[in-house]
This record gives sequence, structure tokens and C-alpha cells, in this order.
Amino acid sequence: MHRIEETLERGICIGCGACSAVTDGAVRVSLGPTRMYVADLSAAAETEVRRASRVCPFSDESPNEDALGAPHPDGGMRADGKLGRHSRTFAGRVRDDAYLLGSSSGGLTSWLVNTLIERDVVDAAITVGYASGAEAGELFEYSVLERDEVTGNRKSQYYAATMADVLQDLPSSGRRFAIVGVPCFIRAARALCRERPEFARSLALFVALVCGHYKTQAFGESLAWQLGVPPDDLAQVDFRSKRLDRGANDYDFGARARHDGTWQQAPVRTLIGGNWGHSAFQPEACNFCDDVVGETADVSFGDAWLPQFVGDPRGTNVVVSRNRMIDALFDEGAARGEIEVLEATAEDVVASQAGGFRHRREGLAIRLRDDEEAGLSVPRKRVTAADAASATPKRVALIRQRRRMARLSHAAYARAVAARDLRLYLRAERAEIARYRRIDLTVRQRAVDVTKSVVKRLLTLLPGAFSLRSAR
Repeated sequence: MHRIEETLERGICIGCGACSAVTDGAVRVSLGPTRMYVADLSAAAETEVRRASRVCPFSDESPNEDALGAPHPDGGMRADGKLGRHSRTFAGRVRDDAYLLGSSSGGLTSWLVNTLIERDVVDAAITVGYASGAEAGELFEYSVLERDEVTGNRKSQYYAATMADVLQDLPSSGRRFAIVGVPCFIRAARALCRERPEFARSLALFVALVCGHYKTQAFGESLAWQLGVPPDDLAQVDFRSKRLDRGANDYDFGARARHDGTWQQAPVRTLIGGNWGHSAFQPEACNFCDDVVGETADVSFGDAWLPQFVGDPRGTNVVVSRNRMIDALFDEGAARGEIEVLEATAEDVVASQAGGFRHRREGLAIRLRDDEEAGLSVPRKRVTAADAASATPKRVALIRQRRRMARLSHAAYARAVAARDLRLYLRAERAEIARYRRIDLTVRQRAVDVTKSVVKRLLTLLPGAFSLRSAR
């Protein structure tokens, strides 16, 4: 069985911090060398380790997404193998264009959280926001955001954080919270509520952010450094600055220097590591996740990467709801003219995250097969190594190269920081990107050659085929 011990041994810890919360801090969580939070079991008793394992999202001792299920499984919920059980899917955005420009996508995540607080459904939100300065050098952290703080922290933060500290005092707070996070964090928080029901009295609603893969803190630092702002001078970043003269998927990255306050900005596609498909600074844990949309959340929000929406630079959300009360809030918001609700089927939502599902299903099967054949411990997933049998050589080669690129990005960046020379990282990354492109091109050319060969063979057979028909 793959338990939390094996998760840590394999470097698969995502740093969510649920293990620390469930053991009242006996399991410590701290920032590791790859700029990811990592659990430490050394001071925990065996009973505490087992309890921690039962909330770890990459342990077989914890309930998976199907076992945790949708929070409201009755009332006509639809079942879907990729989205989980849900009541509704749609696309939409906030109607206030000024608000939209300050949001990463359609602005619906922060709109809903603010609405939940205004309607007294919850008292506050637990989410990633700008760091208070308690941790030197960290830009973002999980914290409690009150009603007047949610809007100012509404953009995407592709930055490793932990829930360990913010969850500790929840049972004694007497308050109700909406918790916002990527799918594995939401699964861990759900499992925490099952393991220790006193947390369920505080965690009232769960909001998931659709996730292609997580990023370490070095991701933002590396992009800023390319703009001339080195890590030790980095004060602020904006991962997604919208440009009205481009599509929604063509945004800028910006960074502010601490020493003089200057702001630098460039299209993210021009920066090494900015292409999500190159997997720069992806944690190893993301190679073992099969939940793209946050199946255990009350509601999930993602980007509407669909032809009918991607051309609108203001941005559009896709939404998967699993809570009738939240459905009603969306309807009321649309009736008041605050938000726009647009049609998007479950198939549309899946299509909008096609790359993520390839990575988490077909790609996961390939990685499971590789690791099992190498004799490595892997967590039990809803995808199996046998599912890799149908993968084409192209997919296998590309999936393996992406995994290689992720691993090498951590090491190359660490060398660059140690030497204070960004070129060490950039040279390594460029070499891996070139290798990735060669693999892609080689497999594409092989497919073309095979097609030509088949066509040529068919052409040689056609005259004989016609003669046989004529004879009959």
C-alpha cells in the first residue's frame, strides 16, 4: 500500500498541510529545497502518522474523489467520469468590465465568494492571497480573507502555499468559511472534515480551481528574473495581466522590483517556462493526480478555453456546480444583471480542459506503467497502468519528456540561484524545449511517412481490386 510515508519518500508531497492540521501540528510542514512545502513526520507518533495518511491526497489510506463524492449527491445530480457528480455546468462572467480586467478569467470565483459572505452563508474565505510579510521572501500565502479583502486578492497565484497554519485554529474560531483551492487541496480538506468532524463545522463550503498542474514558488521568480527582476529583489508579481488587443489566452506577466518599485511586463508566451505544456516547475505530485476540476468541491471554476470564448480578452469562466443553493445564487445574480450566464454543456467543460485531461488520464497511465515497471511505489488511482496500452508512441515520448523537463527545471533553477546566473537555467530549459520539439516533429514525420506508405500500397492494389469486381 502506498501511504504518506511512501508519498514523502517518492517526493510526491504537494504541501497542502492537511496532515499538520489533523495532528494538531505534530506533523510539521515547511518550505523545501524546490520551493515547495513538504511534510515532516519525524516528530509524529505512529498514531498521528496514520491519521495524517488518512487525509493525504496522495495516500491510499485516504478516501479518493469517488469515495468522498459530491457534497450533495441527491437531488438529481448528474454523474460524469471526468467532472464528478454535478447539478449544472455553464460558462459566464461578471458584467462589470472594470472588475473583469482585474480578474484572471471571468471573475466569477471572487464574485461568488463575496456573495456568500454578503448573504451570511459564510463569515469569511480561506484562500491564497498576498503574503503579510511574516515569511521573508514569500509573495503569497493561505490566509483568512474578510469581505473587504476578497476583491483585492482575486487574481490567480501560481505559487506554492500551504493550508497548515490557517487550518490549525478553525475548530475553536466559531466561524464558517468558504475554502478555495486546487483539486488536491480541496480533497485533502474534505478528508480532514471526515477524519475530524469538528473541522466540518467551520469549513462550510468548498470552492475548487480547475488545475492543469501546480507550480512551485520558483515559477514566478524565474519569469520575473527574465524581466530583469532577480529573486532577492522581487516584491510583487501579476501572473495574468489582460490585454484588450489580444485573446483571453494571450496575457502578460508582470513583476515589481523591491529596490525602486519599477514594474516590468511582457507577454507570458515570450518567457521561458511560460508555456504550460513545457511543465516548468511542476511538482512530482502532479504526475499522480487524476482530478482536473475538483470533483469534491461544491463548485469548480476554470477558464473557458473554447473557440467561442477564447477570443474575448475580458475572459470567461466555465463552472461546474454541485450545490443547489449555489445554483440559486448564480440565477439571482444573473437576474440582477451582475453576472452573465452562458450555455456550456458538460462536454464543453471537458473540452475546455482537454490538455489537463490528457495529462491526468492518458499521461497518468503512462507514468504509472513506467514507475511500476521500475519497481517504484505509486498511489492507487482511478486510472491504471493497463490504460496506457492504447497510447501512441508520440504520446508516450512526449509524456516522458514533459516529466523530464519538470524534474530538470528544479535542478537547473537551483544552480542558477546558487551561482546568481540566470543563464544556467535558461540554457538548460532551451535545450529541453528543443528536445521536446524534436520528439514532436519526429513522431509527426513518422506518422506522415506511414500514411504515405499506406496510400501508396492501396494505390498499387486498386487496379487488381477493380479487375476482380469486373470478373464477377
